[in-house]
Parts: sequence; structure tokens; C-alpha cells
Amino acid sequence: MAETRKAVAELDPVWSRIRSEAQDAVAAEPLLGGLVHSSILHHPSLERALAYRISLKLASGEMSEQILREIADEAYGADPSLGQSARADIVAVYERDPACHRFMQPVMYFKGFQALQAYRVGHWLWRQDRKDLAYFIQMRVSEMFGVDIHPASKVGKGIMIDHAHSIVIGETATVGDNVSMLHSVTLGGTGKEEQRRHPTIECGVLIGAGAKVLGNITVGSCSKIAAGSVVLHDVPKRKTVAGVPAKVVGEAGCDQPSVMMDQLLNGEL
Repeated sequence: MAETRKAVAELDPVWSRIRSEAQDAVAAEPLLGGLVHSSILHHPSLERALAYRISLKLASGEMSEQILREIADEAYGADPSLGQSARADIVAVYERDPACHRFMQPVMYFKGFQALQAYRVGHWLWRQDRKDLAYFIQMRVSEMFGVDIHPASKVGKGIMIDHAHSIVIGETATVGDNVSMLHSVTLGGTGKEEQRRHPTIECGVLIGAGAKVLGNITVGSCSKIAAGSVVLHDVPKRKTVAGVPAKVVGEAGCDQPSVMMDQLLNGEL
């Protein structure tokens, strides 16, 4: 048995750590035993646990938990990248959010992570041309979490959405790997054209709270957008932009702004 647990830990260290933390949580707070067992310890894999959590959160009188769970299980079974992205997201939240002390916290309590995983299932449905189901999931995610991510948008892995209140990501938006954003961020369009009308956010970008990035523009890799900025034009790589409308105010200040989470401008508020 010990050898089996060791093998599982080596093959899937993220899931192994989540289970270990869950066992410690139950020991420390027995009143959480039912919740933690049903959400984590009852399941053989992270994918199955996420399918359960997504279905539990999004179920309503319009669609049952059982149907939603079957849909999510199908998505995770058909596309291993969904589970891989979830693991990268968990690590990203743990490393970047000082309020996150355990891997199990995003799975259990953080709506930004949960909304993102539900979006990933919706995006898988969209790619299977099951668009009405994808729209339904988008609607329920918006209603439950206050996060509106169009299922056609493309979002990479290692994403951290802190607080996650009033996040909007439009239909033709693209978000690269290892991006961090805070609450009230909008990646929106500026017109009614049906083609490309939303931003491309390259890898490693940090987007501050309340920032609005609008139109078919590109935010270069490892750049930083200050809180409250309105970005209407391309942002060069490794630069900081601020203001309304946003302008370049300096260098990004570090190699990986999205990881460092440093939101100061040139060392000052």
C-alpha cells in the first residue's frame, strides 16, 4: 500500500498533495469531513474531483448535477490537456497568491479557479460543435461566479485570476500561458464586427484590477498593465502601461511580472 501511494505521488504530485492536505483538513476540522470527502477524498483523480465540483456549483433547476457531471467527465476523459491545465492553474495560484497556502484551496474555495475550470469544459464543448451546451455553461458560470468567459475564447494554462469578480473575456480573445489578472478586468471588443475584435494577451502578462483592454490589439509578453488602465493600442513586450488611455510608462521591472505580482510603477504606488 505504501508503495502504491508513493507511485501515485510520483506520477501525479499535485493530486497527491491535494489528497494529503484534504486528510489534514478533516483531522483539523472534523465538521468539514463530509464536504472534503465528497469533493476530494472520494475521487480517484483530480479530473473526477473537478467534474464533481463543477457539476455541484453549476447545477440548477434547468440542468441537473448528474447531467453536468457526465458532461464534465466526458470532457476530461476525451482531452487530457484539461486536467494538465488545471494542475498548472493550481500551481500558479499557490505560487502567486499569498492568501493561498495549500493546493486544495483553489479546488475547494477559490471562484476564479473554479470558474476557469468550468470555462475549460465549455471550451471543449465549443470545439466539439456542441455550442448550446457551451453557452449554457457560460451562462451558469456568469451567474454563479460573476465571471463571463466566452467559450470560444482561447485561454492558456498556468492562469491566476485573483478575486475574480466581474471578469469578462470576449469571444475572439486569446490569453497566453502564465498570465495573472485581478478582479474587474475586461478583455473586450470595440465594435460589432464578427471577426477578430478582442485582444491577444501574450504569455507572462500581469493585468491589474479594473483594467480594460479593448479591441483587436496585442499585449506583448511579460508586460504589465496598471490597475484601472484603459488599453486601446498594442503594448510592446516587457513594458508597463498605465492611464486612460494607457501609455508606456516604463519597463516591466522584472522578467516575469505575472509571477512576481509586483503592481508598483517604477517602485512607487
